[in-house]
Amino acid sequence: MKKSKNNFYDVLIIGGGAAGFFSAINTKLHYPEKTVAILEKTNKVLSKVKISGGGRCNVTHACSNISEMIKAYPRGKNFLKKSFHQFFTHDLIEWFALRNIRLKTENDGRMFPVTDSSQTIIDCFLQECEKLSIPILLQKDIHKINKKSGIFEIKTKENEEFNSEFLILCSGGYPNKNNYSWIKDIGKEIEEPYPSLFTFNLPKHPITKLMGLSVENAFVEIPIAKLKQEGPLLITHWGMSGPAILKSSAWGAKKLKECNYKFNYIINFLPDFHPDKLGNYFMQEKGNWSKKSMQSKMFKEIPQRLWNYFLQDANLLEKKWADANKKQLFHLAQLLTRSEFSANGKTTFKEEFVTAGGIITSEVNPHSLESNTIKNLYFAGECLNIDGITGGFNFQAAWTTAFIASKLGKK
Repeated sequence: MKKSKNNFYDVLIIGGGAAGFFSAINTKLHYPEKTVAILEKTNKVLSKVKISGGGRCNVTHACSNISEMIKAYPRGKNFLKKSFHQFFTHDLIEWFALRNIRLKTENDGRMFPVTDSSQTIIDCFLQECEKLSIPILLQKDIHKINKKSGIFEIKTKENEEFNSEFLILCSGGYPNKNNYSWIKDIGKEIEEPYPSLFTFNLPKHPITKLMGLSVENAFVEIPIAKLKQEGPLLITHWGMSGPAILKSSAWGAKKLKECNYKFNYIINFLPDFHPDKLGNYFMQEKGNWSKKSMQSKMFKEIPQRLWNYFLQDANLLEKKWADANKKQLFHLAQLLTRSEFSANGKTTFKEEFVTAGGIITSEVNPHSLESNTIKNLYFAGECLNIDGITGGFNFQAAWTTAFIASKLGKK
């Protein structure tokens, strides 16, 4: 299409994050003749890519089975099930390999660049944009979008206007519904946003003195949300974190927001046992351990400091196994397998927060990522009501939706 104004591009991408860059680069690769530009509201790009995985960038998850992969998405799994058939984990690995970026898989399935640096991914995207002559226009905060005679008119809060034939929205997630007003104005229905992937605060709880301590496998139960999750657990100076907690926060995101992040939850630090089974085991083994100090623990899975913490609670810290009575041992068993905590508030996990909610997926075609009601308007990334648990799943959803959107409806 012939340019009509200085600020006209064939394709405009709103948002300079993971989905925005992946959309822009792949659009230009699919359509070399089209002009493509990225509009970013801040003066920084790829911020989440930079901090993901503790600065290493958890690019995706090592999973070759779509049915297994979608189990990691509390919201949007049915939508992604259709989209993943077009661009999945193996496609992403190949995409990076073609640009001389190799990925490695860790024991838990997370995949990172072999450099262990998110800068590798950032540099790749910036170099691709330079090579493909894709302008990255910063501090363009979108105020309004109109469509007239087949052309999108995008107005910024800085009173600039941009025009395009195609528009791909990769604006990311917003903390509240009001932030979506400029999207809602073009007729898109928004699911109320709410945080996901957060840690549980335990203000002034004595267990926080064990900050930095981790348990390899714990079982987390949140009765109010009818939730049970298992995985590594980390005690922090403000409460509890780690995959078991983060997965719980993702699956319970809506319910936990409704109770204003004040709720009780139960931890089993020895998931192979329940209280009675462990109590009976202690009584059975007590004779074999009679001369040993109670600080000699039976389970390598429980860190010494945590064991001592529970011994103190059960009034057994200075005793020998022979001196512990049945009531005390069953109390210790209860503490280890059914400790109850009262969360009061949440904390962002290493700034790797994810927002649930956003544009309702029923309004978007999962095979093209095009709006069902507005021609040539596409969506990708976290602006959609799709979110995954921690482990590279959110980035894979971003890459997949961005890649499909970049085809602009081409089969």
